[in-house]
Amino acid sequence: MFSERTSVGLDVHARSTTAWALDGMTGEIFSDRIVVNTADVVAWVRRLPQPAAVAYEAGPTGFVLARALQQAGIRCVVAAPSKMERPAGDRVKTDKRDAQRLAKLLRLDELPAVRVPDLEQEAARDLTRARDDVRADLMRARHRVAELLLRRGIVYSDGRAWTAAHHQWLTGRRFH
Repeated sequence: MFSERTSVGLDVHARSTTAWALDGMTGEIFSDRIVVNTADVVAWVRRLPQPAAVAYEAGPTGFVLARALQQAGIRCVVAAPSKMERPAGDRVKTDKRDAQRLAKLLRLDELPAVRVPDLEQEAARDLTRARDDVRADLMRARHRVAELLLRRGIVYSDGRAWTAAHHQWLTGRRFH
């Protein structure tokens, strides 16, 4: 059950954060657009009636903000956007409306949360994702080269492609 006085929703982007908060005791609403700086977001939340709880959607900005809020003693829920229901007919999507929706769902304890990984776990995830991206890039490049050669009627048939022998065949061949 929601126990904090103020519920805060943040719509976090690469260059700015839209914040919307509701004071549950007075009904007062606070909103702001904050240039992305984790310290400024934490300071804005600290100026609200306390205690406060914050929610934002997981995304490419990672978990730096969640860790900073938790370190400041502010409860933070990182929501799984893929598990959040969208109201039927809700086609207008603005940063302010998204932040408002997060704050209200947080107050109702209706947010599907993701676990915030520690720094080591996040670093391992980043490394794994980077490796997967590089492997995918390599495969696309190999396919482009093979398709280019095939369009010119050049086919390697002396064993498996992309081996040392194939590399030697590629580098020693004159393509006209």
